[in-house]
Amino acid sequence: MPAENAPAAGNLDDDDYPAYTMGRAADVLGTTPAFLRALGEAELITPLRSEGGHRRYSRRQLRVAARARELVDQGTPIEAACRIISLEDQLDDALRANRDMRRRLGERGADT
Repeated sequence: MPAENAPAAGNLDDDDYPAYTMGRAADVLGTTPAFLRALGEAELITPLRSEGGHRRYSRRQLRVAARARELVDQGTPIEAACRIISLEDQLDDALRANRDMRRRLGERGADT
């Protein structure tokens, strides 16, 4: 989550900065606001809210939404698409942890 007092220009490279309104996010993705709301209801992405209560999306959330749209466009039901993406994320995390553990074990072996 971005620092509340950070200058806006400092957030341009932040993938988690909620820079996109719902309308702009839908335009970028070539989808509808209803699709983004459905992803939120499925808890795949949780947009931040502006002070006025409007949904705001980050680039990272747009990448996840784009993956969901890709699956839905291939005929996958939205609930299944959300589950697939969730499982893909879990697999990526597990593979990353495995690589880190192997690296640490390799470093330990080199120390002996």
